[in-house]
Amino acid sequence: MKIRAILNKDGGTLRTMDLDEICAMAADLFAREGHELDCTIVAGKDVEQALKAAAKDPSVEAVIAGGGDGTISAAAGIAFKSNKPLGVLPAGTMNLFARALGMPLELDRALAAIARGEVDRIDIATANGRPFVHQFGVGIHARLVRIRNGMVYRSRVGKMLASLRAILAAAVNPPRFEVELHTEKGDRTVTATGVAISNNPLDDSPVPVAMTLNSGRLGVYVAHSVSTRELLNLALDVMSGSWRANPAVSETEVRDLILRFPKRKRGTHAVVDGELIDLENAVDLQLHPLALPVIRPPADMRTDRR
Repeated sequence: MKIRAILNKDGGTLRTMDLDEICAMAADLFAREGHELDCTIVAGKDVEQALKAAAKDPSVEAVIAGGGDGTISAAAGIAFKSNKPLGVLPAGTMNLFARALGMPLELDRALAAIARGEVDRIDIATANGRPFVHQFGVGIHARLVRIRNGMVYRSRVGKMLASLRAILAAAVNPPRFEVELHTEKGDRTVTATGVAISNNPLDDSPVPVAMTLNSGRLGVYVAHSVSTRELLNLALDVMSGSWRANPAVSETEVRDLILRFPKRKRGTHAVVDGELIDLENAVDLQLHPLALPVIRPPADMRTDRR
């Protein structure tokens, strides 16, 4: 198989690595497994263009994306549209999609897992046509990302610490908004602090990821309107993996849904796979069963998703 790897030199842990050396090692590894690997190193601003070029190249049979969660999410959207298999090289802070795939999080082991992996098809979701592999969120999650984006950090640990500081800052006067949920199970209107829609239902680990990637269902999670103290308790429950027992949380599973925000304020944001976007008055969320081709690690190389 002829494979092109696109490495974001500005993304995640790749910023501190000798990428030329990694490319040489990877090319040798893939050759031993019977593949031809073309490794391309690009700046963050050029990643999407490079991924699209690889997807359009008829000689390229699969694409590997290396970088943070934003890079991987963009690559998944392109793979969804091009139907070319995607290999995920995790180099971000949380690596949520890589965890769900069972991908080893160490770079050398991840490369070996892709080189020996097998093509599979998994679900992907869209929000008003925009693909996402992990989660669409409104309310407290978007506020957390906005606050954290205003902080300065230079490492994975720094980003995690910034996230903790953002939780404390976001908990002051938690957001409170009205949202209508329209699903095949019926319609309801709730007052919420946060709403999250996941590509497949989440597990209850301290780093929640999809329990499976081929259920054909979206996970719908509503944090009902809470006080500062209740929100901090919920944050602790998320970090301990006990959030499902929190009385402020309700959940369901659906094929698709529409969210409407009748009192949306101008300038309100949503977050898609960690990236802030403008929130529209109505958001059509759909699950596309087995529509994303990926390279999954062989069974004996898959890691515990937790």
